[in-house]
Amino acid sequence: MLNFGPFKSLSTKEFQQKREEGYSVIDIRMPVEWEQDGIIEGSHKITFFDERGGYDLDQFIEDFSQIVTDKNQPFVLVCAHANRTKTVGEIMGLKLGYKNVYELDGGIHWGWIDKGMETVK
Repeated sequence: MLNFGPFKSLSTKEFQQKREEGYSVIDIRMPVEWEQDGIIEGSHKITFFDERGGYDLDQFIEDFSQIVTDKNQPFVLVCAHANRTKTVGEIMGLKLGYKNVYELDGGIHWGWIDKGMETVK
């Protein structure tokens, strides 16, 4: 596990353990990416960035708070390559005060699909 300050990066094996422990998995990719590559089974789909790199933090938090109801509740962020999750992890940890923020190292492409793991469409 790599510690990036406001969030921690999980290997595929660590990610699987956290899922088994009941951590919520939040897939922040765009709908076209969910359709193209599928999602990790059980993930919650909440887009963060739009096609132009903009975002609506208020809308994201409104949707997110339906799943993560307490700032101490652990969750794991997933994107394509773990670039967007670093930005969102910092926002969630530093600016919004969530205490147990994780990401899948390498994202769904390099931390899941490349490891031979399956997605669902």
